[in-house]
Amino acid sequence: MMMTNPDASHIRSYVLRSGRLTSGQAQAMDEHYARFGLSLAQLADLSTVFDTPHPIFLEIGFGTGEVLLNLAKKYPERNFIGVEVHKPGVGHLLHQLVAEDVENVRVVSLDVIDVLAALPANALAGVLLFFPDPWPKRKHRKRRLVRPEVVQAIATILQSNGHFFLATDWEDYAQQMLKVVESSGVFMNEAGEGQFSQSHELRSSSRFERRGKRLGHGVWDLIFRKPTMSG
Repeated sequence: MMMTNPDASHIRSYVLRSGRLTSGQAQAMDEHYARFGLSLAQLADLSTVFDTPHPIFLEIGFGTGEVLLNLAKKYPERNFIGVEVHKPGVGHLLHQLVAEDVENVRVVSLDVIDVLAALPANALAGVLLFFPDPWPKRKHRKRRLVRPEVVQAIATILQSNGHFFLATDWEDYAQQMLKVVESSGVFMNEAGEGQFSQSHELRSSSRFERRGKRLGHGVWDLIFRKPTMSG
């Protein structure tokens, strides 16, 4: 059953940048989005999306697709859906998927709030949210994606014992993530209540992490599990 929109009048957690697509990215969008791209209607029935019925993981905001591509190659026994609104990143990933003959990835170039609303309940094995826009100015923090209604939407689409992986290089956002997800009443912190996790195999280094480290930032990881409900 399709879930309702978790926040029908939501504040966007992103601003579309004006960067232009390169000729290669534009060509990839024109030639390959029909093959790898998904509509909201297609998300409603994931059984028709992939050629193989493997567990499905969703990455929110894949940027240039560096981590997503590496995961897809490392775990061919898993399927991946990536969400990204910035067209240059989508075009870059599409080009790489074709160049490296990777078949277990699909992409959605739409607002993640709409994507979460379209996905069926209990459909995914994992959700990845790595280095989302930190909106560091206090007046902009309402734009941060990790907020209660979004966490509840993610809990809805995850299967029992599915995982929600998060990472950020902004300490105050890390503390907010920890508080909001633990307060949801749905997730169990795999590192223990109030604790951050060690880095894990699903988060390979990306340009966002490397940039943060150059700026002297730390990195905070969180791994939450949606436990099987009794009764």
